Amino acid sequence: MFTGLIEGVGRLAACEPRGGDARLRIEVGSLPWPAHGADAPMLGESIAVNGVCLTVVGFDGRAFEADASNETLALTTLGALACGRALNLERAMRPSDRLGGHLVSGHVDGVGQVQDVADDGRAQRWRFAAPPELRRYIANKGSICVDGVSLTVNAVDDAGFEVALVPHTLAHTAFAATRTGDAVNLEVDLLARHVERLMQERGDG
Repeated sequence: MFTGLIEGVGRLAACEPRGGDARLRIEVGSLPWPAHGADAPMLGESIAVNGVCLTVVGFDGRAFEADASNETLALTTLGALACGRALNLERAMRPSDRLGGHLVSGHVDGVGQVQDVADDGRAQRWRFAAPPELRRYIANKGSICVDGVSLTVNAVDDAGFEVALVPHTLAHTAFAATRTGDAVNLEVDLLARHVERLMQERGDG
């Protein structure tokens, strides 16, 4: 599990095709990456990369490697990213961590697109298009995860939704390198999906 609070911005160093899927090498950049101690990286740990939960299969002092399956490459933005692209990184949360964002699984529900960016005081207002099958889970003032970042929905309509990015978010995430027209990974709120499923099982429509 993750919180949607980005710990560092890295970059895609390499994407090596392997029998239909791919192995990614990701430079950790500003992500804390101690060589020793309780927080040192471990084989098999989970790291959210632009909101996609990946398993570490190798690492060194400046990067880690992870395998991306055909499913992951097809249903997220990872398969289309160019080498050098900035990436939002978050290591899995610990039971003792503060939950400053919201509960994020790292299982992307769909791909959206940046439609517009406008200044709003010192912040920026971003508008995203969202697939029709996801829009019913997006609520005004609810939570959504965009490229791994926990955000609050400020407006929602039949085409997509809007959020406000404060200066800290713009300075410490890959949104600084994201442009209008770019594809983004979306994960809707876990509770919304589970409530819908429970109501379906009860026959409540």
